[in-house]
Amino acid sequence: MTIEHVFVIGAGQMGGGIAQVCAQAGYQVTLHDLSEEAYDRGFKVITKNLERNVEKGRMTEEEKETVLGRFTKSTDMQNAKNADIVIEAAVENMAIKSKIFAELDEITPEHTILATNTSSLPITEIGAATKRPGKVIGMHFMNPVPVMKLVEVIRGLATDDDVYQAVEDMTKKLNKTPVEVNDAPGFVANRVLMPMINEAIFTLYEGVATKEAIDDVMKMGMNHPMGPLQLADFIGLDTCLYIMETLYEGFGDSKYRPCPLLRKYVKAGWYGKKTGRGFYIYE
Repeated sequence: MTIEHVFVIGAGQMGGGIAQVCAQAGYQVTLHDLSEEAYDRGFKVITKNLERNVEKGRMTEEEKETVLGRFTKSTDMQNAKNADIVIEAAVENMAIKSKIFAELDEITPEHTILATNTSSLPITEIGAATKRPGKVIGMHFMNPVPVMKLVEVIRGLATDDDVYQAVEDMTKKLNKTPVEVNDAPGFVANRVLMPMINEAIFTLYEGVATKEAIDDVMKMGMNHPMGPLQLADFIGLDTCLYIMETLYEGFGDSKYRPCPLLRKYVKAGWYGKKTGRGFYIYE
């Protein structure tokens, strides 16, 4: 199963990062978003990232231009008709993802692998929206994609072995480390990380300590590079809440109940760094 042409859906933080590492690894990349404005914003970030690499001596100007030359713009899903793999990085919503995958199933050739960058949603359910569940797989990249080495490669109930192998091989070509995970709510990364963040929010909610103190304990006591409340702000409190709700619904266990303070902040529109305010204020 040869992968040459990658179609990435979503030019935002995750999709743009995925597209960048694919182009740097030598793949032809079609980057898709709903509008030219969204694409241009994403492509501008990719260009800045590559320019920073040139400034730091990690690549030459010529190499940067070669990487940028591997990109094709798309605002029409029909452009996926020549893709060997599609990597979807749209909003974390099952209804939206199921609709995208059903559409891709009609557009793409039979050999095309359909991958999702979901951080918590069931791969099996996404695959069920298609007539090719054996070719549906999860590729959960970590943020920021160009820097972080881990990719959780998640098998759905029906994912074929050769599809898994092709995606594992591709992940290694991207200079990432693939880790095989079976389909379960939150997979491994968010099943472990999000309850820790949620518990940190409960600790703040119950007045056990200030936000700074909670973050300092985890940074200095547990050697975490970033405290859980600051990390939540960087992930996005809306995303944290969605993942906690997915875990709570998936397991039906009260230990995954989202903290009321997290719900309150999300209802207030305090999503973290991307909105300028979460647990901390960002200028």
